Amino acid sequence: MFDTVSPAGLRATEYAYLDEKQHVYLDHTGAGLPAGHQLRAHADRLTSDAYGNPHSQNPTSTASEELVARARAAVLRHFRADPAEYAVVFTANATGALRLVGEAYPFGRRDRLVLLADNHNSVNGLREFARSRGARTTYVPLDLPDLRTSDAAVRAALSGRRRGLFAYPAQSNFTGVRHPLRWIGEARDAGFDVLLDAAAFAPAGRLDLSAVHPDFVAVSWYKVFGYPTGIGSLIVRRDALPRLRRPWFSGGTIHVVSARAQWHRMAGDESAFEDGTLNFLHIPDVETGLDFIGAVGADTVRRHVAELTAALLDGLRGLAHSSGAPMIRLYGPKDTANRGGTVALNFLDVRGEVVDERVVARDSAAHGISLRTGCFCNPGAGEAAFGIGMQELRRAARAPRGAGGTIDDYLDRLALPSGGAVRVSLGLPSNRADVDAFLAFAAAAYRDRVPDTAGLPPRLRC
Repeated sequence: MFDTVSPAGLRATEYAYLDEKQHVYLDHTGAGLPAGHQLRAHADRLTSDAYGNPHSQNPTSTASEELVARARAAVLRHFRADPAEYAVVFTANATGALRLVGEAYPFGRRDRLVLLADNHNSVNGLREFARSRGARTTYVPLDLPDLRTSDAAVRAALSGRRRGLFAYPAQSNFTGVRHPLRWIGEARDAGFDVLLDAAAFAPAGRLDLSAVHPDFVAVSWYKVFGYPTGIGSLIVRRDALPRLRRPWFSGGTIHVVSARAQWHRMAGDESAFEDGTLNFLHIPDVETGLDFIGAVGADTVRRHVAELTAALLDGLRGLAHSSGAPMIRLYGPKDTANRGGTVALNFLDVRGEVVDERVVARDSAAHGISLRTGCFCNPGAGEAAFGIGMQELRRAARAPRGAGGTIDDYLDRLALPSGGAVRVSLGLPSNRADVDAFLAFAAAAYRDRVPDTAGLPPRLRC
């Protein structure tokens, strides 16, 4: 398939556009990058044949159906999932997959939703479905300094008479912490269904569904290999599908329906969760991307990302002002044990004060560096990282009328020095030069300095 599958060789061939345009791309948790092979394969497929709406019976429809079926099979192979045990529902993204579970899960007044404090907002939002049906939501706290959660805390949260749904990320999108997959079996043994958010984990982690058996897994494919965007998957245990009750139906989800008599019968398989016409021109690109990762080797990707993460962490520990005072406040693990390639930090100026994340966004962009700043849609990890207590959070929520409603107003009420952190994340296309460029930028921009904060834009959202 390729002349070389080494990360260095792929950077020079499949990701040549990075160096040609002098990009330092350090936002792989936000979005992966496509290989040239993937884009060429997409163009070749669409220019070599015709593909029609799969909700029909004709030659072009059949061609689309065959490619979609191949993509479903490729997803199951990638996760080592038995087709007799798991089904694949194609969605717009991981958020869409999570919403499908939240809206259809049979929450009741005797049920509980148990969440890790370290969750993306697309998981946090499930509590609104639970609340609307009378279920109780419980958060499992994070421990300092690594922002991990203990086995004992998880077991305590899962104890008691109430059962329901346990949802957590295989990898934090804030700190890169990899939470134990053994919790899946423990939660199921305790009587809970398990929803695993694998969006941040899947790009450089091995999820083996022949070894662990969550009921639901959410993933976004653009985070794994950059292209296509707008395609995610809910991988769901077939015996869990009947427990889900969708609150509506649409084109593609029903077996039969009557307008005048006002009755319908949902499809009996995973297609009951795929609203409308599938993105049949791009779903086949999932198979292409998975074939690409398979050719490179998932172990190669993991080792490459781990090596670069170790180099980044070593370099960050070495950043200091001339006085010896640290330039970095790191959130989460200080080494590569049980963590992915996502590193969250704040810069400290020569006075020891946090550098506003908007300053870092401005300065890094001027140097051609793409990274992420803010709270990364993960308020629980942010609250733990920044040491925000429950009293402060409740006081901020009870702000008097007229106190202001912007993000900056909210941060002022919490007395926070910044609106979030700086996130640097690595992937298959990354190389040591990217890490070195970031470290050199940091030293030049913030060592022995008080950065200019003039003209910063207001924060739009957290």
